[in-house]
Amino acid sequence: MKFNKPLFNIRVLLGIVFLASSLTAGCGYASHENTASSNTDAKNGEGTVAIPSPAQTKASITLPDFSEIAANQGKAVVNISVSGKTKSGLQNFQGLPGTDPNDPFYEFFRRFQIPGPQGGQPTHGLGSGFIISSDGVILTNAHVVADADEVIVKLTDKRELKAKVLGADKLSDVAVLKVDAKDLPVVKIGDTNRARVGEWVVAIGSPFGFENSVTAGIISAKSRSLPDEGYVPFLQTDVAINPGNSGGPLFNLDGEVIGINSQIYTRSGGYQGLSFAIPIDVAMKAEKQLMDHGKVSRGRLGVLIQEVNQDLATSFGLDKPVGALVSSVEKDSPAENAGIVTGDVIMKFNGKEIIHSADLPPLVADLTPGSTASLEIWHKGKIKTLSMTVGEMKNTLAQGESKDVSKGKLGLAVRPLTPEERTKTELAKDEGVMVERVEDGPAAQAGIRPGDVITSVNGEKVSSAENLRSAAEKTGARLALHIVRGKMKLFVAVRIE
Repeated sequence: MKFNKPLFNIRVLLGIVFLASSLTAGCGYASHENTASSNTDAKNGEGTVAIPSPAQTKASITLPDFSEIAANQGKAVVNISVSGKTKSGLQNFQGLPGTDPNDPFYEFFRRFQIPGPQGGQPTHGLGSGFIISSDGVILTNAHVVADADEVIVKLTDKRELKAKVLGADKLSDVAVLKVDAKDLPVVKIGDTNRARVGEWVVAIGSPFGFENSVTAGIISAKSRSLPDEGYVPFLQTDVAINPGNSGGPLFNLDGEVIGINSQIYTRSGGYQGLSFAIPIDVAMKAEKQLMDHGKVSRGRLGVLIQEVNQDLATSFGLDKPVGALVSSVEKDSPAENAGIVTGDVIMKFNGKEIIHSADLPPLVADLTPGSTASLEIWHKGKIKTLSMTVGEMKNTLAQGESKDVSKGKLGLAVRPLTPEERTKTELAKDEGVMVERVEDGPAAQAGIRPGDVITSVNGEKVSSAENLRSAAEKTGARLALHIVRGKMKLFVAVRIE
């Protein structure tokens, strides 16, 4: 069972809670009252009393009241406690993504149920969930119940029921539980597509074990793509979410669930203004497949993609930086069979525009394997329409790592690949050169580094140092270098001033 270390000192929290309670009790409307009072008392030279501005009056009137949501919908929110045994201590997780403080994604404490002790000892964790069916079907996060030996659900009427995990999907982080009960209160399911950035939302859960705590905020952004979570278009909010909220519902002002609170961004381990929720439509689709088939199937193209920035757009002849740039195509994949090649830019998928590369994976994953999809791509300076049969997604990544020396206007020194390097990168015999040294110049400014393998320039294959120089010399002021770096294949835009 995988648990994170406690992310906050609960004794410190209690002090903060009590202090905050005493502070907020006296400041909720103080600013409006004081302003109004000062405006009423203040008089101009003619003895006229100043009137509060319409903006102030409107702000006071339109502040939302969440009490009805808390009273009516809070009954269907449950506290979840899990127990099990860990096989290893937290120290054995060192080196995994997000566990190194120097890792740029260290701040993403991706899962935030309250963990118990580590190191092969009995462990206990707390999370939240909500009832979607009166006969005891409950939704929560998959990580809350991962590897649990026992799951106990506590209702608002203080009943504690043993739950069975009917299914869990790690990629969407959704789990379905079932308790033996009838006539339970249920939540109303909303429509995430109708949610708007800036609207009020409410979370109910058990942060740090404080059951049925209510916090509120606004939707900060939609369709957020997070590291290693490309198949979920997260809702970003500024609702106060802390360990123990994991798996709890996010409500709109109509009292409808529009998301499942799943992740937070933090440097301290607690709330810092950035929290992320799984859209409820994504969660309900996962729930249906788990209930019907015991697993979730997703569509697959078989490509690696990257964002198109302005320099890459110019290099490929696009009017503006939109779409998903194909940085590699898997062999014998649906994409290859449909005619997609490295360097194509996917502009539309089943009629939906791809503005950011992150827009594409959820659209593909949402399709049933074997179904047909239409794509509009930018191919060698022209729009091209393709039709393809969608495959089934597999958890695979493209492979690759990466004595003549050549320098040119790029500021690079390159050499041919050794047989071992070519085997490791899985490149063809006449494909690619190894970057041995990077001097001060356009390539260095673009981020090219020693160990990168350059495979093409503006779509023209590179097989030697001379080939690279020639391709660079005859291109314009914007170059798109396709490189292999470690386990990634990507395009890098280089400006030649």
